Amino acid sequence: MKNLGQMMKQAQKMQEKMREMQTAMEAMEVDGVSGGGLVRITMTCQGAAKAARIDPSLMDAAETGVLEDLLVAAMNDARVKIDQKVREKTSDMMGGLQLPPGMTPPF
Repeated sequence: MKNLGQMMKQAQKMQEKMREMQTAMEAMEVDGVSGGGLVRITMTCQGAAKAARIDPSLMDAAETGVLEDLLVAAMNDARVKIDQKVREKTSDMMGGLQLPPGMTPPF
């Protein structure tokens, strides 16, 4: 039973750390970039878009398709960076917690 009590305390600590991490991730931002920097999308690590910057050279009506593609690419780049940060923060948070084989963060 002693191990069960320790596991419960560890689970409670983990929940608190998870809450803290989620709060920190709301404030953390990443930039997704495409077109060699012509398009930049800023998103929080919770996935909320905060800003978009588009080089004026892409504002030509003939470049609409290019602009659309670059916006999607920048958003996807930001999403990849968000996922990477979440994995890093989760891994840091998990610290020395021993997980069963095949179980990796984030769950």
